[in-house]
Amino acid sequence: MFHHISIGVTDVVRAARFYDEVFESLGYKRVMNFLPQAVAYGAGIPHFWVQLPRDGTSSSGNGAHVAFAAKNKAAVDAFHARALEMGGKDNGAPGPRPNYGQEYYGAFIIDPDGNHIEAVVTPKAAVAKKAPAKKAKAAPAKKAKAPAKKIAAKAKPAGRKTATRRAAPRVRARGRRR
Repeated sequence: MFHHISIGVTDVVRAARFYDEVFESLGYKRVMNFLPQAVAYGAGIPHFWVQLPRDGTSSSGNGAHVAFAAKNKAAVDAFHARALEMGGKDNGAPGPRPNYGQEYYGAFIIDPDGNHIEAVVTPKAAVAKKAPAKKAKAAPAKKAKAPAKKIAAKAKPAGRKTATRRAAPRVRARGRRR
């Protein structure tokens, strides 16, 4: 659903040390490096950015929540344990969360800057399967419009010897011609 997300931190170098270690358990790694302003993580493509806030003031993740997909329950457990070792705060130990789904298994931490981060694994069966997309029929090719010179030649009144160019009708903001 999202292309990428960014969170603000007060110290990118410190945050990078934290996320380098924590994301290893989920199979994500640092893929872009703009120290000391920002770093980005993903599985090859930068989806999660850690950066200084735009206004340069301290940042708090109060109310923000980002959840990362884990491959299995062991990865969720490792994420949580490593986050605590690296200075994160427990915000929900690894375990089932039946109120989120019958087989939802997640762990919640708060990073050193107050951002709420989760690792979660859900069964593949819980993912809605989409019907295969139907191929769209190719629309018939439209004929190319005649070049402007040909149009101008056709629009020239008969009997005139000098070439004149007719101005194209003006289009107003609402799409009507003047």
